[in-house]
Amino acid sequence: MVQAIVFLPLLGAILAGLIAIFGAHGRNPSGDTVEHHDDAHGHGHASAAHDDHGHDDHGHDDHHVAEPAAAGSRAAELITTALLFVSAGLSWFTLVDVGFMHHDARIALLPWINSGDLQVAWALRVDTLTAVMLVVVNTVSSLVHLYSIGYMDEDPNRPRFFGYLSLFTFAMLMLVTADNLVQMFFGWEGVGLASYLLIGFWYRKPSANAAAIKAFVVNRVGDFGFALGIFAIFMLAGSTDFETIFHAAPGLTGKTIDFLGWHADALTLTCLLLFMGAMGKSAQFLLHTWLPDAMEGPTPVSALIHAATMVTAGVFMVARLSPLFELAPDAQAAVMFIGATTAFFAATIGLVQNDIKRIVAYSTCSQLGYMFVAMGAGAYSVGMFHLFTHAFFKALLFLGSGSVIYAMHHEQDIRNMGGLWRKIPYTYAVMVIGTLALTGFPLTAGYFSKDAIIESAYASHNPFALYGFLLTVVAAGLTSFYSWRLIFKTFHGEPHDEHHYEAAHESPAWMLIPIGILAVGSIAAGFPFKELFAGHGIEEFFRESVKMNPHIVEEMHHIPETVAFLPTVMMVLGFLVSYLFYIRRPYLPVELAETQPLLYRFLLNKWYFDELYEIIFVRPAKWIGYQLWKKGDGFVIDGFGPDGVSARVLDLTRQVVRIQTGYLYHYAFAMLIGVAGLITWFMFGFGGQ
Repeated sequence: MVQAIVFLPLLGAILAGLIAIFGAHGRNPSGDTVEHHDDAHGHGHASAAHDDHGHDDHGHDDHHVAEPAAAGSRAAELITTALLFVSAGLSWFTLVDVGFMHHDARIALLPWINSGDLQVAWALRVDTLTAVMLVVVNTVSSLVHLYSIGYMDEDPNRPRFFGYLSLFTFAMLMLVTADNLVQMFFGWEGVGLASYLLIGFWYRKPSANAAAIKAFVVNRVGDFGFALGIFAIFMLAGSTDFETIFHAAPGLTGKTIDFLGWHADALTLTCLLLFMGAMGKSAQFLLHTWLPDAMEGPTPVSALIHAATMVTAGVFMVARLSPLFELAPDAQAAVMFIGATTAFFAATIGLVQNDIKRIVAYSTCSQLGYMFVAMGAGAYSVGMFHLFTHAFFKALLFLGSGSVIYAMHHEQDIRNMGGLWRKIPYTYAVMVIGTLALTGFPLTAGYFSKDAIIESAYASHNPFALYGFLLTVVAAGLTSFYSWRLIFKTFHGEPHDEHHYEAAHESPAWMLIPIGILAVGSIAAGFPFKELFAGHGIEEFFRESVKMNPHIVEEMHHIPETVAFLPTVMMVLGFLVSYLFYIRRPYLPVELAETQPLLYRFLLNKWYFDELYEIIFVRPAKWIGYQLWKKGDGFVIDGFGPDGVSARVLDLTRQVVRIQTGYLYHYAFAMLIGVAGLITWFMFGFGGQ
């Protein structure tokens, strides 16, 4: 069954890829080639000779795609989506089987690398931690596939898109079922590749290409740390296999790694290197810059990659390696510090963004920070609880935003929206449910998981426990403010663009069904799972799959009631301020921005991280590259090589070749000169003697 869960998406990706390669597409019935245009807001169209956005006079997208292409596209869509729904159904069955029936499994597939001490096999490790991730990945991915059938209906490259989606899902499943670090790294790089392909899906758009490259390069930085961490573990434990590492871990305490005279604690350094990988993949503070730019991809990509699956890989990796982190308290302190900083930092930027997808992207960044705070506190199952609930409501918010963008003909700026609740009431309702869950409204999924994280930070004995607690509480207020700002500016008030407002309409059923299911999950994923993830059922449910701080859950249940109520108070405060700013007195935000221009610009420009990195890293790298090209390659190598010595040799031979004319009298004359010269030399030479 587990093999089916993992390999069905791969089968779908292969079939969709074959359809994309062999499908006859790109020609309309009249035989003209259809060009693939991207409008200013990032949606691709197969457009006929209509307006700039590929719409005809009635506001509908005109396909002009040949029938064979449509048939092939529909086949690719249905095959990949059906296979993923099968995979998702089996994942839920596995969660019940492993979590409650305790049928953990390790399925060996085949040997992979055998080189001296390095013995790596392909094996699928299925325990509760894996089962939870299987459910998250496959449930969200299957719904995103279904949603994409509606959202991408006007794109001529649908088989390629669905192939990429399924390939991404397979790579993510490889990552979560990994039984050793090398296999995990394979999945890790696989999701990086697939995200590059999906973010740059509309590759004729320079901004999409730039965003894809940025995601790839920033992740390289984190992955370099992850790779060094794997090397360090192999050096210390002699294996990359999880079981072997975990058995060896207690014996590694107190050991040091010597590097250029620096004696670093072995486990602390290793865990920090591994966490560096998690920072890149999960867009944590300092390595976060790629995530907002990644919104250049189609909206379903944002929902799949940047809400539910790929960005949570770092959180999963820390949970999987919890036996190591538990033995390295300094590394745990760093995890909590970075997590809390990210939660606060990303929330401040979310306050002033105007692109509907970017607001949700910064929200994702912030929520991932929360998950790492729980990891730093040693409450790994609590972090996984938030990962589990967040997948539902954040995917819902992304797909709901997609529905708004679809209704508004690919307008993404919330300043140009307004009053949409009358036009798209269903989308409005599910977006409100997603927002309630994100802000932690009582009895929604987010309420249980988010509050548990804040309680775990308060109860932990981490050096940054108070810092983590205060910043997550403040971030809860900020989250509430910017989430309701999005709702109020998009769905309430007066329409800002009459033409788009009048043409706005509810999305097709392909898109409405998935967001309806996710809305149910945003409420139902909380209370029923509370005891299993954050209560007394943890040991029974998770068993050996995570190594919890032994006292954390007990201490979480004995914190003061005022602390427990604080996140809810902040949530209400955030809502009230947002209501005052955007419903009661809409002139206030403008006045505030004008009276505090420095702060406003600072937040609007994302704390100037992109500009800083441009100065510190990008420009020096470009300068070095230019110098190596012009001075090193051009002047030295070419100057002394092809353009130097060899060129002079060629010049010389060209001159010598001129002597060889082929005329007999030239040669006779040369011989005569030679004879005359010899005679003269003899005469003067011997005469001198």
